[in-house]
Amino acid sequence: MQEHGHKKAKSQVHIEALTDPRWPRLPRWLVAMDDTDNLQSRGTGYRARHMAQQLQLAGLARLLGVTRHQLFVSPEIPYTSHNSAACLCFNFAEEDLAAVREFCREYLTRESAEGSDAGLCIARESAVRPVVTEFGRRAKREVLQIPEAHALAAAEGIFLEGLTGTRQGVIGALSAVGLHRARDDGRFLWMRGVRDLQPGTYLLNFLRSATDIERFETLAGREVVADDATISFTDWARPVFRHGRAVLLLEPEDDLPSPLRWRVAAKDVIKQF
Repeated sequence: MQEHGHKKAKSQVHIEALTDPRWPRLPRWLVAMDDTDNLQSRGTGYRARHMAQQLQLAGLARLLGVTRHQLFVSPEIPYTSHNSAACLCFNFAEEDLAAVREFCREYLTRESAEGSDAGLCIARESAVRPVVTEFGRRAKREVLQIPEAHALAAAEGIFLEGLTGTRQGVIGALSAVGLHRARDDGRFLWMRGVRDLQPGTYLLNFLRSATDIERFETLAGREVVADDATISFTDWARPVFRHGRAVLLLEPEDDLPSPLRWRVAAKDVIKQF
């Protein structure tokens, strides 16, 4: 069921969902960036999606998702507007790590805005330990320092490099890797199928097959499972990481709630993640 409304405003970055069966057999890697922008430039979220697109076009990796992670907002921390970092999850071969790393380094050095303090972090997902997640959680509530980020990355065998300006972005980049790995923080800037859907009404069963959303959940935490439930999509449909899964948050579609009629939660709710 698809009752399409007005045409959705498309992102200027179109990322193809690659389905070649060789990709899922390759390791999963986390590639994170922070502080790539200034007040006049594209934000870090756009830059993350564009770099992912370019990596795929180069044949180096398959994108699985891009998440945004909100960090501590303090006058002691230089940031452009919101102090958020982005983490990209890819499949790629171990032997392509050096090529991916060099591609990302060159891209961020070239594309990061004037005055930015870009940082880059790359880690194999399975090797990211809880100590890195705890660093990310601390970065959400306190001011951290560049030397601590480098010391932790070195101890954990994680690639971490500052590329422009003061290199302050290494803190956010390392934090984003840890927070994405925990799968309990942040919202998706890109997920297979989600940005391709126009605003309209869709069957839950269709959304299961067309996207990588793992759970459909009310704001009270109850899972919606009926295949014939309908969900009204908006321009601001953004799954979030919650309790280890990619979750689409839902509100009742009508004033008289029905177990079969839902809409994507309001933007101000999603923006809390």
